[in-house]
Amino acid sequence: MSHSQKRSKSIHLHQLRKAFALKPLAVGVAGIMLSACGGSREQSNIYVTPEDCQQDNPEATGQCLAAYESALQEHNRTAPKFNSQNDCEYEFGNDRCQYVQNSSGSFFMPFMAGYMVSQLLQPRPYYSQPLYTSFSPYSPFRSRWVTSNGYVFDGDIRRRSYNAPSSVFEKKPTVNRTIKRGGFGSSVRAKSSWGSSGSKSKGWGG
Repeated sequence: MSHSQKRSKSIHLHQLRKAFALKPLAVGVAGIMLSACGGSREQSNIYVTPEDCQQDNPEATGQCLAAYESALQEHNRTAPKFNSQNDCEYEFGNDRCQYVQNSSGSFFMPFMAGYMVSQLLQPRPYYSQPLYTSFSPYSPFRSRWVTSNGYVFDGDIRRRSYNAPSSVFEKKPTVNRTIKRGGFGSSVRAKSSWGSSGSKSKGWGG
C-alpha cells in the first residue's frame, strides 16, 4: 500500500470516528421508511470502522477489512458530488464533506459514515456498500442511514442491523456529474419506499 493510500485510509477512519464521537444523535426522527415489496432480503449489519466489524466477528478480521476497502472504493465511485462545499454541507452538515481533485475534475463529496455488510461469514462472497448520514438541520435524512443513490433506512443511526433488500447491494453507476444544493435531499424525498417507481432510478451517474 502506497503512502498516499495509507494517508487516505487514515483520514477516512479519523473522520468516521470524529463524526460519531462529537456529533449528537437525533432520536425518533420521522421520515422515509425502507420497506421492500417482495424480492429477496439479506441479513445485514452496519459498521462505522473495520475495527467495529472485527470486534463483532473476530474470526473474520480479513473479511472485515476487505469489506471496508470495497465500500470505500464504491464510495469514491458513486457518492454524490457537489460544485461547492456549501452545497455539500447544506445536505450533510458542517465538516461532513471533503474536497476531491482527480483526473475528471474537482468537487466536494460527503465522507462515508459507515458501511453495510451481508454474508460476511458465509461461503458465498460477501456484499458491501457505503452509507452516509447527515447532521444538517435541512436534511430529510438527518441522523438516518442513507445509500449513495438516496435510499434511507428506517430508524436512526444507532440501529446497526437490518434485514435489507438485496437491491441495496446492487451495483450503482459511476457518478460523473455534480448536483446542486437540495438535489440529494429531493431524491431522498422522492424515494419514499422500496418497490416504488422511483426505486428504479440510476442515481447520480453521468
